[in-house]
Amino acid sequence: MHRRFLTTGILACSLGLLLTGCQKSADQAANSESASDSSAPSSASKAAPAAPKSIVIPENTNITVVLDETLGSKDSSTGQNFSASIQTPVEADGRVVIPKGARATGIVRDAKPAGRFKGAAELAIALTSITIDGKEYEVHTNTHTLVTKGKGKRTAVMIGGGSAVGALIGGLAGGGKGAAIGAAVGAGGGTAGAGLTGDRDIVLRAETPVTFKLTQPLEVREK
Repeated sequence: MHRRFLTTGILACSLGLLLTGCQKSADQAANSESASDSSAPSSASKAAPAAPKSIVIPENTNITVVLDETLGSKDSSTGQNFSASIQTPVEADGRVVIPKGARATGIVRDAKPAGRFKGAAELAIALTSITIDGKEYEVHTNTHTLVTKGKGKRTAVMIGGGSAVGALIGGLAGGGKGAAIGAAVGAGGGTAGAGLTGDRDIVLRAETPVTFKLTQPLEVREK
């Protein structure tokens, strides 16, 4: 009888120890999961990244560039690209959006040497893109056009966006061997440094400032 009670007591103690160990393991696992959950950031607490803001430069804004290379009715070809840099900073919403010196790219829309266009010459150019803070933006501007009249006439006109805005300069001394356009400002912008060669071809020399107008708004993203 004594042995039976002893055996029963041992079994009871063993069972108690087993149950205590299992409960302890379960408590440790629960505590570990709780700590893990508390250390992990809640998706609700994560702040959503702010969307980049944009500034819109409105249509009809003037953009003045300085040519990096010489363009001419005789030596340039239709479809040719050219490079330039922004001469005057462009502002919108009270801040500078296009800084001075920003790189710009343009295209020669048309180039006709003297003698192939009813005795006249024509050079038409437009801007196609501007790079701001390392990002290139497509731009749409008016076509800045210079046209000389037919043979025997010593005048030249500048056409901005398709409409003539002013007849300018007569021939230089020397029997009409050349003429120069000092400065022209109108609907299509201004040009200084344009000239005519002896055979009446038009030349826009490197470092010549040319002003274009946006025909569509330009949206620029902030940094």
